[in-house]
Amino acid sequence: MKSFNITLLGGDGTGPDVVAEGVKVLNAVGQKYGVDFVYEEELIGGAAYEQYKTPLPDVTVSAAKSSDAVFLGAVGDWKYDTLPPEVRPERALLGIRKALNLFANLRPAKVFEELVSSSPLKPELVSGVDIMIIRELTGDVYFGQPKGVEVRDGIRTGFNNMIYTEDEVRRIAHVAFKTAMKRSKKLCSVDKANVLDVSRLWREIVIEVSKEYPEVELSHMYVDNAAMQLIRAPKQFDTIVTGNIFGDILSDEASMLPGSLGLLPSASLSDSALGMYEPIHGSAPDLKGKNTVNPIATILSAAMMLKYSFGMDQAACDVESAVKSVLKSGYRTPDIYVDGMQKVGTTQMGDLIAKEVIA
Repeated sequence: MKSFNITLLGGDGTGPDVVAEGVKVLNAVGQKYGVDFVYEEELIGGAAYEQYKTPLPDVTVSAAKSSDAVFLGAVGDWKYDTLPPEVRPERALLGIRKALNLFANLRPAKVFEELVSSSPLKPELVSGVDIMIIRELTGDVYFGQPKGVEVRDGIRTGFNNMIYTEDEVRRIAHVAFKTAMKRSKKLCSVDKANVLDVSRLWREIVIEVSKEYPEVELSHMYVDNAAMQLIRAPKQFDTIVTGNIFGDILSDEASMLPGSLGLLPSASLSDSALGMYEPIHGSAPDLKGKNTVNPIATILSAAMMLKYSFGMDQAACDVESAVKSVLKSGYRTPDIYVDGMQKVGTTQMGDLIAKEVIA
């Protein structure tokens, strides 16, 4: 029997709740395909701080590095907001991305036809939307040095350094072009080259890399315009590549196209098969244990794991099809519920999708 080792990082708030449903669906896949998924649970974020006084203990990093994939829930809780910045739960996300060299973040924003009515936008705008946002994940202002807060001329001053090397831009550009080749061969690079020197370098390198992919139609868009166009005419986009901070903002904006943060998965990939998979939503500590949070984003993240880390493309399709089938049958968690549908909780939605995978 083929076996894969998965490090489970439930994290904080509703993170463990949704990861449990993802595991439920993975186990259904394992049953169907004769694959053994072996899980090791470790702590991250606020949960890790409670035990280790650090949001990212060495034991968590070690387990992640020795596994075939990492499955993450979410980190953060308001009760940790007064902690020093270096031990805040969110620091664990930056730390584990750096430790595992997870430089490419893939965030699909796909509107299921069954959920067009859940979108806050007009149906004619979102019906058929299928966008892949590729976000560089280990550079930019989140990692740039120098950074900090210091007193200058008696005034407290905060500063972060937006910085990219040409090698960092080149490797994410290759990921983007290869992804576009498997989709509609259209790539839009988003930057702020009219203002930022770092964006001018970004654009130059992306254009250089484009010469290796002559079949891909490359376009460029300033980030402020891209933010507007995602709402005005989202179907003009297929594959988008951008830097860390722009990608963070645009991908969260794109989550509103299908109508809920609870629907969008993500994959953070390295140069190897090791990747980390997580929903793009936060920990929502106020919903912890209430059986109301939507697990679909986490379940679709498991589908991305099957595809990108395990090479189980058909199993990934099975999970996506199971999600669509359950939605088509009218089942909805509270965040996407509309009159006439059948409201279900977190665990019930997981049960329904797992059952559909095996069916």
